[in-house]
Amino acid sequence: MIQSTYSDVLRPQEKPGALWYDAALVVGGSLLIALSAYLKIQLPFSPVPITGQTLAVLLVGASLGAKKGGLSVLAYLGEGLIGLPVFAGGASGPAYLLGPTGGYLAGFAVAAFAVGWLAERGWDRHVGLTLAAMLIGNLLIYLLGLAWLSVYVGVGQALPLGFYPFLAGDAIKLLLAGIVLPGGWAVITKSR
Repeated sequence: MIQSTYSDVLRPQEKPGALWYDAALVVGGSLLIALSAYLKIQLPFSPVPITGQTLAVLLVGASLGAKKGGLSVLAYLGEGLIGLPVFAGGASGPAYLLGPTGGYLAGFAVAAFAVGWLAERGWDRHVGLTLAAMLIGNLLIYLLGLAWLSVYVGVGQALPLGFYPFLAGDAIKLLLAGIVLPGGWAVITKSR
């Protein structure tokens, strides 16, 4: 059963207003992801930096739903493709999308859609389900990211360079989302 997402709570009912609202959310989601890319720590041994993007992507997907969340990531990727400095640390351009971290960027779109789809089914309302949804989204990012990274560093080096160093940080991000999303729904439910 499809339920509302955070973006549906204040969505106008009339068509022109709703379209503008949706467009603003998609652009806003892409900007949130872009801002999170500036939270960058470059690891000296890996081409993959630590950023805030994963958390932003998963929150955008859960908050906006599958379509708008996925479109936000596609808008973000398009912004970077045309040269806007939205990728990690202000990078941009097609070469960055095709570089070692390009698979993670592609994984962002898949993860936002998947987490949004799960949120539309109520997975963002309970801590356990929210953690599961965030874990699924994270795994999708890693699946595409590691597959693409292995082209550059070899299959044997993909996990040490693109997975293991990020597990602790991702666990913290997942816990944060697992608390924030259901907590927000509790506030919304109480205020209605």
